[in-house]
Amino acid sequence: MADTLEMPLHDHSGAVQPESKLTRTGRVILGRTLPSLLDEACERNPIEAAFNQRLRGEWVSWSTEHFRRQAEEVALGLLELDLVRGDRVALLMESDVTFGIVDMACLVAGLVNVPVYLTHASSNIHFCIKHTEARALVISGLKALENLPPLNALHHLQVLILAGPIAKLKKRLKCPAGLEVLELEEIRRAGTRRLEVEPRAADELKNEIHPHDLATIVYTSGTTGVPKGVMLTHENISFNVLASFTGFVDQHRGEEEVAASFLPLTHAFARMMHYGYMNYGFAVYFTTPDELAEDLKFIRPTIFAAVPRVLEKFYEGLRQAESRASLPTRFLVRWGVGVARNYRLGEDPTFPQRLQLAVADRVIFQRWRDALGGRLRFVIAGGAAVRPEITNIFAAAGIQILQGYGLTETSPVISYNRPEANRAGTVGVPLVGVEVAVASDGEILTRGPHVMKGYYRNPAATKEAIDENGWFHTGDIGKFSPEGALIITDRKKDLFKLSTGKYVMPQPLQNRLESSLLVEHAVVVGEGRKFCAALIFPEFTNLRNYARRKGIDDLPLEELVRHPIVLGHFQSLVDESNQEMPPWATIKKFAVIPVRLSIENGHLTPTLKPRRRKINEEFRREIDRLYNEEDWAEGSSDRQDRSLRNPSEVSTTGR
Repeated sequence: MADTLEMPLHDHSGAVQPESKLTRTGRVILGRTLPSLLDEACERNPIEAAFNQRLRGEWVSWSTEHFRRQAEEVALGLLELDLVRGDRVALLMESDVTFGIVDMACLVAGLVNVPVYLTHASSNIHFCIKHTEARALVISGLKALENLPPLNALHHLQVLILAGPIAKLKKRLKCPAGLEVLELEEIRRAGTRRLEVEPRAADELKNEIHPHDLATIVYTSGTTGVPKGVMLTHENISFNVLASFTGFVDQHRGEEEVAASFLPLTHAFARMMHYGYMNYGFAVYFTTPDELAEDLKFIRPTIFAAVPRVLEKFYEGLRQAESRASLPTRFLVRWGVGVARNYRLGEDPTFPQRLQLAVADRVIFQRWRDALGGRLRFVIAGGAAVRPEITNIFAAAGIQILQGYGLTETSPVISYNRPEANRAGTVGVPLVGVEVAVASDGEILTRGPHVMKGYYRNPAATKEAIDENGWFHTGDIGKFSPEGALIITDRKKDLFKLSTGKYVMPQPLQNRLESSLLVEHAVVVGEGRKFCAALIFPEFTNLRNYARRKGIDDLPLEELVRHPIVLGHFQSLVDESNQEMPPWATIKKFAVIPVRLSIENGHLTPTLKPRRRKINEEFRREIDRLYNEEDWAEGSSDRQDRSLRNPSEVSTTGR
């Protein structure tokens, strides 16, 4: 497809994708099913330790062929339950080898799987299962029981499949009469018996799959509103996998490539990477975010996929270790960080910079790489924006962060940075075969074989998202760099208008605030108000460390966030964030809120993005307090406004 688009977008003209000066590597491969990616792996890239996970304290491996065999057996066993092609099977499962086997089994059997986040509220889990009229539900892990909705309200559900730990699940599970409960192993054995009688049964199933068949329904976590079921076909995902992976790993090194997998496979990004690892014959080790730091020493990955917050946490850990080190070590680390901060991807360092980088590599950066296993080549980052500072610092340390961009509705990748043309602060150039344009209102549009089939049982939402010319409206605001790399500037729904009529993009301010080690999350508000304000949610551990250095660490957290020293520090952060922003888009007041946002309390999406609507509702009182003074005027020089009811709320100069 052409790099330059010359066509109207809706009723308005739009700035189109320019001719890119950066290479669009990769190949367009259509007409593939997802089971064919596994078959190809068994034929071309089979390895003994293809899939690995810890069981009872020991790492256990599945070969490529063993994984395929088990998936085929489960597929045939599922069809013995009177399930038929097109039926939906909900997966409330841990992200491990078993998930991969059940997922592939559904695909082989022609069943449409519906992965559901373990961290979703019970009401959301109930909605996803009921909305798809799933006839079977597979659960694994005790966490699946924590938010499991009442099963007697799910009238379409006919069978509950337990994938482990079986004894503990059975003990705690409450099932209504009439709901059949089976163990996954029973189902697999039924499939084994059928294969013994019909050795070609699994192959015959695969022959019935068409690339345009529905493969999965993935419910968007969303920062607002009711979840929508994204319908993705075999070709949607297989095209995306192959276009993405051929763009950066065609110089394949076989079993030398080792991937750490710790993101939830419910997420389209993690699942796409899973299929790519599988097809290319990577050795995949499943772990969890909580166990990642320790497991990296054993896995020693060459690649992993991560959301930006994981990278930021690692960087923060390095900075925290610096604060606890001896004075000479602290000096070296600060010097090394300074060298890294001056490094710019895409620019040739000067001779003095090269010397500094070489020295820093020997005394600082090698330790960083060792903490990540010692041989990490690539981090594929998605799900949210990576701060350019983080990308440049990691690159200076010899670790490439390849930031990409996409949505569940686009299977998911739209664009990403290639290793040979990586640019901090951008999400790279589009996949081959993918069209991208920026409409006149700044919204990013895309078209191609990666765009979803539609929203399940929601034609109105589908029509709103995909226009008559086939353009999917992403809801993101962006632009192209002079080189042709895509830059995301904000979410269209996050844009808000002040009472003055001025529009504000909150993301740049939030990113600047969150670059501080003391800020876990920041949410800029001001819809319909006179000025911008911010809710700042501190990083508790780092805040305590800061307080210790200032001699005020004996205070309760609620009092600590109100202390003048702490407020003064946050004031400085706000002032720095306001620099070079338009006057109307600067933060005039802020509140420091001693609450930890989490997925469990509904404040964050599974990709750790704040749910703006939820936060606005839950902290409405704190927001209202920031705007409750009739006599407050923009540009006030009273930086610590004494009339505020809560001392943790501060007015700023808005410079």
